[in-house]
Amino acid sequence: MDYQIGRSVSLYSYQQEYYEGKLDLEGCIREAAKAGATGIELLPEQMMDDFPVVTPEFKEKWFGWMEKYKTEPTCYDAFLENHIYDNRTLTIREQVDMMNRDIKIAQELGFKTLRTLVATPLDVIEGSLACAEENNIKVCIEVHSPFSLNSGWADGYMEMILRTGTKHFGFMPDFGIFCRQIPAQLRSQAFRLGASKEGVKIVDDAFSNRVEKGFTKIKYDLNLGLAHQAYMKANGFPELMEALKKANANQADFNYAMESFGYTWNDPKDIIDNIQYIYHTHAKCYDLTEDYNEPSIPVKEVVKAYKKAGYHGFLSTEYEGNRMLNDALPVDSIEQVRRHQEVLRRAIEE
Repeated sequence: MDYQIGRSVSLYSYQQEYYEGKLDLEGCIREAAKAGATGIELLPEQMMDDFPVVTPEFKEKWFGWMEKYKTEPTCYDAFLENHIYDNRTLTIREQVDMMNRDIKIAQELGFKTLRTLVATPLDVIEGSLACAEENNIKVCIEVHSPFSLNSGWADGYMEMILRTGTKHFGFMPDFGIFCRQIPAQLRSQAFRLGASKEGVKIVDDAFSNRVEKGFTKIKYDLNLGLAHQAYMKANGFPELMEALKKANANQADFNYAMESFGYTWNDPKDIIDNIQYIYHTHAKCYDLTEDYNEPSIPVKEVVKAYKKAGYHGFLSTEYEGNRMLNDALPVDSIEQVRRHQEVLRRAIEE
């Protein structure tokens, strides 16, 4: 099989230690390299000095760290902040200017891909394609659960890709679309917050049923709120709410039910079908056990699809279990990332 899969780390993974001051930017890069990653995914708005200005001092430090830790920039995580004013949303032109700004920063710092969020308007993406081509940056929309490939939602972007013939826009799947189970850490947190055993079981059984029969995928709609409401209804949300009411569920049970719709199961074949438009990947993880297992996501099965498809790109660890723990328990993102990098290594090399 013709594949070249590199291992990267999204520095989002270290958010707890970064927030607490235990790690600075260099510390995050150091720990990613120690875990075995050769790629670095940056959140510039959070971690870059003087953002959005790239000072000579920061640029020198950045490339110095890449050389020191034998790493390379993989993905620039952009956040299109279109509500920076109290009285209005940014115009499309202003949003395109902001996207172009981020594309230019990504290029200056050596990145090849830029992540944009699912809420980014299609007009903004299309309006930034010329800048992306000029700077040789591939803009990738994150396919984050409950959104999915091979869906009406993805078709809206595929139409633009095919119509424009662009080679500088594509998809960035997030492993959260490959959840066979609700993360165990989320369930434990629900119990800490007062959920009942009966309520949690009702939610877990409903999720298992959705996995077994297949999720109804989200459709394309300019109004993401409406699209999401339709998705939840089609996947049994009203019936789940009714079942919880009959069981006299408490608010924590209902909250857990709402959270459960943030996780989906899709056939990894979706990767194979869309591989020519996939330029980077968030290898999301929630809980890595001591025996190197991620109970929620069949990592080997998903990576096997990437290998079969002939993926040339990075799988970037994105640890998100921290916020399922930090209400009451210690977080060790460094160890979780290390374990996940080992899981990825084994899956790629076997």
